[in-house]
Amino acid sequence: MTKKTLISLGQLLAAVPAGAIATLSFSPYDYAFIAPLTLILFFLLLQKQPPKRSALIGFFYGLGMFGTGISWVHVSIDTFGGMPKIASMFLMCLLISYLALYPALFGYLFNRFNRQRPFHQLLLSGPVIWLVLDWIRGWLFTGFPWLWMGYSQLNTPLAHFAPIFGVEGITLALVLISGSITATLYYRNWRPFMVAVLVVILAVLAGIPQWVKPDPKHSVSVALIQGNISQEEKWLPSHRWPTLMKYMDLTRDNWGADLIIWPEAAIPALEEDIPTFLQNLDSAARANNSTVITGILDQKSDGEFFNNILTLGVDADGPYNYNTATRYTKHHLLPFGEFVPFASILRPLAPFFNLPMSSFSRGAYIQPNIQAHGYSIAPALCYEIAFGEQIRQNVTKKTELLLTLSNDAWFGHSIGPFQHMEIAQMRALELGKPLLRGTNTGITAVVDLNGHITKELPQFVTGVLKDKVIPTIGMTPYTTLGSWPLYGYCLWALALSWLLVRRKRGHFRDVRLTEKE
Repeated sequence: MTKKTLISLGQLLAAVPAGAIATLSFSPYDYAFIAPLTLILFFLLLQKQPPKRSALIGFFYGLGMFGTGISWVHVSIDTFGGMPKIASMFLMCLLISYLALYPALFGYLFNRFNRQRPFHQLLLSGPVIWLVLDWIRGWLFTGFPWLWMGYSQLNTPLAHFAPIFGVEGITLALVLISGSITATLYYRNWRPFMVAVLVVILAVLAGIPQWVKPDPKHSVSVALIQGNISQEEKWLPSHRWPTLMKYMDLTRDNWGADLIIWPEAAIPALEEDIPTFLQNLDSAARANNSTVITGILDQKSDGEFFNNILTLGVDADGPYNYNTATRYTKHHLLPFGEFVPFASILRPLAPFFNLPMSSFSRGAYIQPNIQAHGYSIAPALCYEIAFGEQIRQNVTKKTELLLTLSNDAWFGHSIGPFQHMEIAQMRALELGKPLLRGTNTGITAVVDLNGHITKELPQFVTGVLKDKVIPTIGMTPYTTLGSWPLYGYCLWALALSWLLVRRKRGHFRDVRLTEKE
């Protein structure tokens, strides 16, 4: 084996741990400094590589990053999917390999168009390519916007960009900083480092304006019920009424709270099957001047399943009636959990693809806010909270609170629920609205307008989180403009890169003509 081959093999092997350590920058580890470190290592490995080798380095980097970062997905497949171990591992390898294609494509494009122009790579086209690939990953095949680098900076000065540009703006800032440090180290040139300094200064300045204001005159008392119902027992017919009575007992002790919140699919029955229970719950809530918000599943006469949020009590549509009740219906469904892509091919292969109620129908992309006890609330069910643009478009001038209901019992004691919580915190910071998160087994929490958890319950305990929450007035720039400023930046950066390249080529052409003369 030649020395050149050994070096190439070493670069590929180094790419795996360089990607794997990225997971440590996200919750529950929260070592934010590792995010720029992993990017710098990746960019250093890509320097002066041919495009195909760059793609391979990127693929191995992606294997390390997603192999560690989304390992929690295997818990649901292996524990609840009924698949043989070999089949579940194969499915995970397939998912990780698919996601690794994005850093592979980044590596290829990084050196395909700007090779031998390092500053263009690291400071202009490179950050734009990263951002565009993140957008594509968050959209293609219904999207999987997990482990976007910006989430790792929730507790750093870069988080100040979130109310202006969203989490993608933080990612862009992080890539710019990492690229400038890489250029400084690799080319021993201090000038690129000034870009990193400038970005940090802008981040600090971005934290000065107060985009929204708390409205203490309209504080709301909340009680979030964490039932801690075992996933293995939840849908057993024998456990239906014990589960309902458990939620009722926890609720009965907290009548008087403005909002009493049950988690996603807290009621282990279809809505049409338990009208009497819901009527009684609605009557009790009204009698105690409370509003109950609960997740519940429903099935229409045509056989379609829906994952809903139902409001009962004060501010609901009068006394509960199945035919007239207003519901929020989940739009962004979880692949394989709530719908099966290529169902006709996959369903015969394993029980995992035939889990109960794994064929849900979508609600509308934009739906009216929930009206509860005089408050206007923008809701999201579970996985939906990861789609910032959808949440943003459902926030109006009248929205006072954000709400997300979830059931992360599917993922056991893994890191998945912590990453999920971190994503929810980012939505509160982007939109400048307090967020209430009700879950079955945790993490149940209240998040303030700055994205900080003010109160939470431990995982895997039965409990009630009680708090006073202050809604906010106003809208952040991100709420109003979305990602349009970033689209403008991308066009500017690509145009500038093209002009500089063209200018450089013109300069070389003039030099050659002068030499010939």
